[in-house]
Amino acid sequence: MGMCLPCLSGAEDDVVVTPDPETRRKQLAEAAEKRQKETTYRGIKDPEALERKKKKQEESEKQTMSSAPSGGGGLKWQVG
Repeated sequence: MGMCLPCLSGAEDDVVVTPDPETRRKQLAEAAEKRQKETTYRGIKDPEALERKKKKQEESEKQTMSSAPSGGGGLKWQVG
């Protein structure tokens, strides 16, 4: 029986090392998140400014809701 090792010289360089499943999952999750951000903010020049504006608007809405009277609608019935 002959040895085949000399014919495999240089084959080590062609081997692609695959990362372990946990590392691969993290890479895929990061790539998916990046793609989602890119599609969400397509055409928007400053996405951070948009996020700040949204947060500010949400806070002002919460402030308005908390300061509004909780009397129940504002219509009053008078009998008489």
